[in-house]
Amino acid sequence: MQQQINDWYHSYSNDIYKYIFLMIGDHDQSLDIVQDTFLRAYNRYNSFQGGNPKSWLFRIARNLTIDYIRKKKPIAYFLDSPLSITAADETPEQLMVLNETEQELYIALSNIKRTYRDVIILRKIKEFSIAETAVVLNWTENKVKVNLFRGMKALKKELQKEGYVHESI
Repeated sequence: MQQQINDWYHSYSNDIYKYIFLMIGDHDQSLDIVQDTFLRAYNRYNSFQGGNPKSWLFRIARNLTIDYIRKKKPIAYFLDSPLSITAADETPEQLMVLNETEQELYIALSNIKRTYRDVIILRKIKEFSIAETAVVLNWTENKVKVNLFRGMKALKKELQKEGYVHESI
């Protein structure tokens, strides 16, 4: 069991970190949630019922991230409003890692509904299948498709509002 969790950590921790970071925009807290994700996976290994371990780990990470958001920003979570993540919240080192397009995308993602942000990050950025995304979000596949469609429209609108126009959006 310990070796299996270790293998999963080496395979998926970087992707899980990036997912969490896109959700909350805090480097240190993202690292903490990644650690908590694998600790919870270790403690609940017996509840893993096979299937795709990546989807299971992302679901744990998502739940822990939502718990963090609820504790830190209960009103924003309750209203399902965008998180207040802006470029000003980032350290210069973190911003240097992101190129200009990624910065614009990151800011636009932070300004759309959390449900849209969740599905866009999983489907378009992390490249999960519709079925995998449904498992992580605990949604039906149809709900994933509908929210992705609506989310992409909202993201496109947000990017255009910020003055960014790209033919593939």
